[in-house]
Amino acid sequence: MTTTLPHIRPAAADSAPGSRLRAAARRHGPVLAMFGALKLAGFCSFLYLLSSAGDYRGKHPRFGGGAHAWDVLATWDGWWYQQIALHGYDPKLVPVPGATGLITLEGNSAAFFPLYPALIRLTSAVTGLGSYGAGLLVSILASFAAALGIYAVAERFGGRRAGLAAAGLWAVWPGSGVEWAVYSDSLYVALAAWACHAVLTRRWLTAGVLTFAAGLNRPTAAALIAALGVAALLSLRRREDGALRPLLAMALAPLGLFGYLLWVGNRMGQLNGYFKLQSGAWAHQFDYGKQTWDVLTSVPVGKFDYLFAYPFADVISVGVVLLACALLPLLLRLRPPAVLVLYTVLTLALVLGSQQIVANISRYLLPCFPLFLPLAVAMRRLSLPVQCTLLGIAALASGSYAGYALFELGVP
Repeated sequence: MTTTLPHIRPAAADSAPGSRLRAAARRHGPVLAMFGALKLAGFCSFLYLLSSAGDYRGKHPRFGGGAHAWDVLATWDGWWYQQIALHGYDPKLVPVPGATGLITLEGNSAAFFPLYPALIRLTSAVTGLGSYGAGLLVSILASFAAALGIYAVAERFGGRRAGLAAAGLWAVWPGSGVEWAVYSDSLYVALAAWACHAVLTRRWLTAGVLTFAAGLNRPTAAALIAALGVAALLSLRRREDGALRPLLAMALAPLGLFGYLLWVGNRMGQLNGYFKLQSGAWAHQFDYGKQTWDVLTSVPVGKFDYLFAYPFADVISVGVVLLACALLPLLLRLRPPAVLVLYTVLTLALVLGSQQIVANISRYLLPCFPLFLPLAVAMRRLSLPVQCTLLGIAALASGSYAGYALFELGVP
C-alpha cells in the first residue's frame, strides 16, 4: 500500500513574510506616495513664501522668528514642546503681578500634554537629533500614519479611490501647515484615526490603548473617549463581541486624559488647576460658542474688533467653520457608524464652543477627518489623474492658506 505524503514547499513558507511585505507595499505604497508628494509640494510652497517675505527675521525666536525660514516651524507651541522634552514639567499657578485683564497667570508647560514631548525626547536619544529635528521627525512620521488611518476609514465607505482622496484631503486641508512642524496635531490625528478604525473593526483593546494614548496628547481626546464609550455600550447591547473586551476598552480609554489632568491638579494644589491655567494664562476656556459666534458675525461684515483678531487668518477660519457645517449633514447622509458621528460632533462642539484665538480653528478642526468622507466619496468618480491634479493645485495653494496664514499672519 502506498502512502502519499502532503506536498511540502518550504520555500513558499519562507517567502510568506516577503509576500506580506509586498502586499502591504501594493496596498499602502500609493497612499504614502501621494500623501508625501502633496505634503512636500505644500511644504516647499510654504517655505518659499516665508523666505520671500522675510518677516521671520524681525520676530522673536519664540514667536514666529528665527535665523532661517524653517526655524518658524519650531516656534510658538513648538518652543513649549521642546522645553518639556529638554527640561520636563514645572506645574504651578503663578499670578502676574497687578494683572486685572484676561491674562492673570504666567504661562507654563503644564498646559501642553506629555506624549508628544516624550516622543521627542525618546527620538532625540535614539537618533542623536536635537529637540527640533526629533520633533519634526515625529510629526512627519505621525502625519504618514494619520494618512494611512484616514485612508483605512474612508476605504470602508467608498473603496480605494475614496481612501486615496481622503488621505489627499488630509494633506491639503486648512490648518495642515502644522502637520510637518513641531506640533502635536499629526500625532493626535494618527491615534484618533486608528482608534476609530479599531472600533469599526471591533478590535476593542487596540481602540482602548490608542484612545488612552490620545488622551495623553490633546485635551480634545475627550470627544474620542466619549465616542468609544458609546460604541462599546452599543456593542454590549447588541451582544456582538461579548462583554469583557468592550468593557476593558471603556475602562482604559479615559485613563490617559484624566490621569494627566489629575496629576497637574495635584501638583498645582487645585483639582481644576489645568483649566485654571488655560483660562488665566491663555484666555482659553469653554464659553458655549460666544467667541466663535462673535467672529462669525463680525468677519463677514468686515469688522475685526473682537478678541484676538488676526484678519486674514480669521477669514480662513470662518470659511473652515462654514465648510464644516456644510459637510456635517453630508456625512450624516452616509449613515456612518456611531463612533464617527459622535467623535466628529463632539470635536466640533469642543472646538467651536471655546474662547480661543479663532485663527487656530483651522488646525483645531484637523482631527475632524470624518468630514473628509463625503468629499472623498464624491471624488472617487474622478479619474486618478484628475484627482491628483486637483489635489496638487490645492497642495501648492496650501502653502499660503494652510501654512503662511497660520505661522506668519496669525498665531498657530
